[in-house]
Amino acid sequence: MKKILGVASIVLVAVVLFSGDATAGGDASSAGADTYAAKCASCHAKDGSGNTTSGKKMGLRDLGSAAVQKQTDQQLHDITAKGKKKMPGYEKKLSAAQINELVTYIRSLAKT
Repeated sequence: MKKILGVASIVLVAVVLFSGDATAGGDASSAGADTYAAKCASCHAKDGSGNTTSGKKMGLRDLGSAAVQKQTDQQLHDITAKGKKKMPGYEKKLSAAQINELVTYIRSLAKT
């Protein structure tokens, strides 16, 4: 009986821990993806490549490229908040937390 309860307890703890991590990371990642789709994809493309009609006209970089990915989180946050060249700033439209979620999402676009 002790052995069965021990295994059941381990499984229960693993499920709780895994669910907590997956939910926390999943929510932030999902929120960043949702915000990206609503605010960024029209110019930067769904995949971040910049391959859209408007993206090509503006000469946008591929967000998954090494040039973008080498920037710090703070630099990406600042560009998103304040804007850069033809890109408008989003600090009045998005919260700092939403911009951080976007930075996390942009990191997920990195080329491997």
